[in-house]
Amino acid sequence: MTWKQLFTSSIGKKILMGLTGFFLMIYLIVHASINSMIFYNDNGATFNNVAHFMLHNYFVRFLEIGLFAVFVLHIIQGLILWTQNRAARKTGYLKQNYPREIKWYSRYMGWLGTFVLLFLVMHLYHFWASTKHELYFNGPVIDLYHEMKNIFTNPLWFILYLVGLVSLLFHLLHGFQSAFQTFGINHRRWTPIVKGIGIFYSIAICILFAMMPVAFMAGWLQ
Repeated sequence: MTWKQLFTSSIGKKILMGLTGFFLMIYLIVHASINSMIFYNDNGATFNNVAHFMLHNYFVRFLEIGLFAVFVLHIIQGLILWTQNRAARKTGYLKQNYPREIKWYSRYMGWLGTFVLLFLVMHLYHFWASTKHELYFNGPVIDLYHEMKNIFTNPLWFILYLVGLVSLLFHLLHGFQSAFQTFGINHRRWTPIVKGIGIFYSIAICILFAMMPVAFMAGWLQ
């Protein structure tokens, strides 16, 4: 497959979705691990030290550019595939008859992806944009721990974050297995194992992220 086919053909787009999806799933593990430093419950000392290191490390800044590119590519390819799939349905205005084994969240993957995108924009606004003022404009040092606490103890943001994580959960449940199928791993023996790993990963990651706003709202953290 040529580079042009990778970006223009249907199978090429699915391969790109799978590759970028795998990369982002690995990133979620790293991101969750770093954010879990808040559970040291030391008034944010450990978390802020790690966050400050990540913010001012040039290698991490370089990786951030690649991560941003992967996010953009994943989003664009997802929107293109969703649009093409909707256009390909000749009876798009009628009720679709899906096989029983297809989960409801797989049918509405496009909408779930849109909700996840909105959740990502909200998250970047809260925790990424503010750090750039410190980094590039010599602004005051950001206390990300207490900024996180202020956001997660706000009832509106608390609810929106949990709704966003529910959307992410179902997005991952579909995307994990779908990515493996794209690369030909669809075997009677191995598929149930892949599905099980995907379910465990999706639930574990989203519960870990959800415990962060819950811990602040419940007053478990200083």
